[in-house]
Amino acid sequence: MFRRREPVPFAFIAEADRFRGNVTPPPPERASRAERAGRSLLLLTLVAGIVGALVVGMPALSTPSGPPAGHSQAAPGR
Repeated sequence: MFRRREPVPFAFIAEADRFRGNVTPPPPERASRAERAGRSLLLLTLVAGIVGALVVGMPALSTPSGPPAGHSQAAPGR
């Protein structure tokens, strides 16, 4: 099938896809020392929390390697 090339009543709409502005946006502002320090402190707190959770949780995740300690409370022969 062929497309018919009909004139567009508003030429600027047809040319909008091809338009490129020559105005560049301003560069982003750099973070201040206080903002960088706050972000670093937040990151350090998160990492310390994860490491602390792993340190506290590792004993519960480890399996004992030796024979079970202690004897059964049940009386023998009963």
